[in-house]
Formats: sequence, C-alpha cells, structure tokens
Amino acid sequence: MSIVRWDPFREMSDMQDRMGRLLGGIYGRRGADDDVMRRGAWIPPVDIYDSGNQELVIKAELPDMRREDIQLTVENNTLTISGDKKMDGEVRDENCHRIERAYGTFTRSFSLPPTVDTGKVSADYKVGVLTIRLPLREEAKPKQIQVKVSD
Repeated sequence: MSIVRWDPFREMSDMQDRMGRLLGGIYGRRGADDDVMRRGAWIPPVDIYDSGNQELVIKAELPDMRREDIQLTVENNTLTISGDKKMDGEVRDENCHRIERAYGTFTRSFSLPPTVDTGKVSADYKVGVLTIRLPLREEAKPKQIQVKVSD
C-alpha cells in the first residue's frame, strides 16, 4: 500500500469549521458558500487491512448511495473509487434548516502493491459499505518449504 499524502490545508479547513461550531456563531453566521459540506468536496472514509486469507480488503463508507452511482476501476496498479452522492430530490434548499451530511462527487485512488492480482479484484456493496477484495498473486503467497535432515 502507498503512503497517503497529508494535506495541511484540508486539516486547517476542518479545524476552522470545528472552531466555528465551538464558538457557536460569535463571529456571525457564515454564508452557505463558505460551508465545507455544501461545496460537495468530501472524501468517504476507508479501512484497509489484510484479511488473513491472502488478500487485502478495502472497506469504504458510502451511505445512502445507489450501486449505479459508484464507479470502481483498476488501471496501472491503481485502484480508483469514484461516485456522486446526490441529495434527496424531494428536499429543496429553501426547506432545509441544517445540512451536515456531505454530498457531491468524490474520488479516492490507491496505489496497489505489485503482489495484488488485479484480474481477480471483486467488490460488493451492501448496507452503505463498499467492500473491495484484492487477492494476492500465487507467487506472492507464502510457501511452506520442507527441510530435510541429512545424517
């Protein structure tokens, strides 16, 4: 797996948003254009782990999305998850009192190690969680070597 690049400006934006909520609007109400959640820039959280069955697993939280709105591609040892989370069509902006959930397009890319068999990648989406299974190549799996004892 590759190292995830740290974006200090995103961290600062998150910190500014938290401070604004903590102070409870002392400095005035921010406009809708300044709200990070309304901009549609969101990154779904993921868990990446070794399942113990000679495969890597990526689980991404994509709540309230339809399977048709999620794209998954593997190209040049890079796995890309992208999609578009749409707000419910029945809800209009003038009827909203507060919107904290994130909406809009997203893209997450992960560099895959050369040990992953990209031809056998599988994905399953249920209960708002996308589970991607990345099996390892046969040559990458550990092999038991018999040690012979000579007299």
